[in-house]
Amino acid sequence: MKNFSVEGWRYSGPAIFLHWAIALLVAVLVGLGWYMLSVEEDPSSAWLFALHVSLGLTAAILIAMRLVWRLRNPPQPAGTGSGWQPKVARATHWLLYSLLVIMPVAGFLGASFSGDGVAFFGLALPQWVQPNDTLKEQFFGVHAVVAWVLVAGVALHVLGALKHLLVDRDAVFWRMWPGRRDGQGR
Repeated sequence: MKNFSVEGWRYSGPAIFLHWAIALLVAVLVGLGWYMLSVEEDPSSAWLFALHVSLGLTAAILIAMRLVWRLRNPPQPAGTGSGWQPKVARATHWLLYSLLVIMPVAGFLGASFSGDGVAFFGLALPQWVQPNDTLKEQFFGVHAVVAWVLVAGVALHVLGALKHLLVDRDAVFWRMWPGRRDGQGR
């Protein structure tokens, strides 16, 4: 069933790179974040938190770059499909973008209000707020909830991609796959 008119159209190299770099970083950050919760009372775990913050800031930079790229280089629509599919795809993409912005912002604000300071791979960033445990806990609470919603959104995104690959057998999946040039996955 080929009801999508995407033959030959692909995302650009920068969009593909940013997509997969962010996907990898988010997977590492979510896994690391959940692991950190089990060792947060261990004094030797401080380096894990520092690594998580640094990777989170890296992800935030890449997410900002991806948003700017996306706004300046909108993708070709995947086609008409059935009435609800394009709407769900658009909503899922914008949900993911929203969560990808909220997640590092909430984490950065939580870390900022913790009083421990924020460092980017050992380089201390200026402290711009006073420690505040209430705000720290609120922002880390948002950070934790967004992590769960983000995982659900990514799962929905992956299921949609796999549907295009395995059920529809159209070129939509291959638009974002690295190294594919023909749009057909051959």
